[in-house]
Amino acid sequence: MKGKGIRIILGILVAFVVAAFVFYMMFFGAPQGSAASEQFTVPVGADRAQIIAKLSEGGFVKSSWAFGIALQLRGAGTIQAGGYKISKAMSAWELAGIISQTPYLRWVTIPEGLRKEEIAKIFQEKLGWSDEETRKWISANTAERNDYFEGVYFPDTYLIPVDESPLDVAHRLQAKFEEKFAPYAKEAVAQNIKWTTLLKIASIVQREAAGKSDMPLIAGVLWNRLLKNMKLEVDATVQYARGDKGKGWWAPLSSSDKQIDSPYNSYKYAGLPPHPIANPGLEAMRAVLHPEMTKCLFYLHDNSKMIHCAETYEEHQKNMRTYLR
Repeated sequence: MKGKGIRIILGILVAFVVAAFVFYMMFFGAPQGSAASEQFTVPVGADRAQIIAKLSEGGFVKSSWAFGIALQLRGAGTIQAGGYKISKAMSAWELAGIISQTPYLRWVTIPEGLRKEEIAKIFQEKLGWSDEETRKWISANTAERNDYFEGVYFPDTYLIPVDESPLDVAHRLQAKFEEKFAPYAKEAVAQNIKWTTLLKIASIVQREAAGKSDMPLIAGVLWNRLLKNMKLEVDATVQYARGDKGKGWWAPLSSSDKQIDSPYNSYKYAGLPPHPIANPGLEAMRAVLHPEMTKCLFYLHDNSKMIHCAETYEEHQKNMRTYLR
C-alpha cells in the first residue's frame, strides 16, 4: 500500500507538471518554434494596453493577458517609445524582458527653426552622445560641404538607432532635407533663385515669424529690402552671430549686440548672411517662393504676436509707438 501511495502521488505530480507545461505553452509560450527577428515600433504616446494589443495583432504573443502578467513580473514600468528587435520565437517572458528595456531605436524630434548646436544637444540627450561627439558633430560632421554647413538638417521626427554614428546622423538629416526640398529647389530654378538663397531667406523667415500665417508677409518685406539693396536689419541674424552668452541662443538683443562685426550682422552689412541661420520648415520655404505682394519695408510684432508692417520708416516708428508701448 505504501508503494502504491507513492506511485499515486508521483502520478499526481507528473500530471500537475504536464498540465503546468501545457498551460505555460498555451498562454506564455512562443507563437512559433523559430522565426527571424523583426522590428517592432512603439509610437510616441502609446499606452501599455495599446502596445499589448499591437503585439497580439502582430502575432508576437499568444495571450494578451499572459503577456501583461509577464510584464508585471519583469517589473516593467512605462514602456518607452522606440524600436525593439523581437521575434515570434520568443516566449512571453523573453518578449517582456526586451520590451521592458531601453529601445535600440529612439524617436528624436527636431523642431523647426533650430540652429545645429541646438540640434546636437537634442541628439546628445536622446542618443547618449559624449561631449566630444557632440562637438565633432557641430564642427566637423556638419561642415563637410560648404553649402551644407547649416539649414539642411531637416526638422522632423526620426527613428534612429542608438549606435548610429554622429556622421551618419548628419547624413540622415541631410537626406531627409534633399527629399523634402526637391520640389522647392525645382521651383526655385524656375524662378531664377539659387537654392542656397532660398534656404537663407527661409531660415530668416522661420526665425522671425510668430506663426505660419505671417511668413508670406515677412518674406515679401525681406525680398523688397533685398531688391532695393537695403540692409535687412533683422534681429535673428545678429542672434545667430552672437550665439549663446548664457541666456540662450535666441535671447533678445542688447544695443551692443548690434555692433558685432560679423557677416551675419544684417544691421551692419547688406545682403544675405553667408549661410542659413537656422533649419527651416517647408512653410517658410514656400513663403519665400510665394511671398505676399506688399510695398512694406518694415514689420514688427505686437505683444499679442500680431504683425504690423509699414512702407516708410516714419510709419514704422508710429507702429512702434502704438504697438510696443
